[in-house]
Amino acid sequence: MPFTLPIGAKAPDFSLPATDGNTYSLSDFDDAETLVIFFTCNHCPFVLGSDEVTRATAEKYADKGVQFVGINSNWVGVHPEDSWDHMVERMEEQQFPWVYLHDESQEVALAYGALRTPHFYVFDSDRRLVYTGRGIDSPEDASKSTVNDLDNALAEHTAGKTVSTPLTNPIGCNVKWANREEHWMPDEAVNLV
Repeated sequence: MPFTLPIGAKAPDFSLPATDGNTYSLSDFDDAETLVIFFTCNHCPFVLGSDEVTRATAEKYADKGVQFVGINSNWVGVHPEDSWDHMVERMEEQQFPWVYLHDESQEVALAYGALRTPHFYVFDSDRRLVYTGRGIDSPEDASKSTVNDLDNALAEHTAGKTVSTPLTNPIGCNVKWANREEHWMPDEAVNLV
């Protein structure tokens, strides 16, 4: 059963294929002052409803040394739309400003304690966790959103301040685990705060 990384934890390393044809590990992003790793997918309405806000946030902070990395860890046995081929198609269509990695074994999602799609993790230059949780407070319908917790965290962090709200509850679909009995976490157990 996954438990999400605590604030201050080091980012777990990984080696995952991306839709651009390359394989990436954590060290490939050493040039980024701030690294946002987020667990996402192709089908979830909470992802689809907030992707453009995530895009805007990534673009807003790109010139402040912030890099975004998306990871799809969902088991295709639950949602075939989350397959590798659909990942490639989605990136070709959407041209999102992040690399999109495939965690087929789900080992990276377990290492990070990914709970939902989307679930964001913000790491400082030493790759220590400074924020984890949701992006916006209404990801299924961004037009109803009143708070962008990810933007707030990045604004404070890139200004050299301590993130005032480092932990929020991710809002979205459960990560689709291949071994539901071993790794699946019931809804009532995912609250972080």
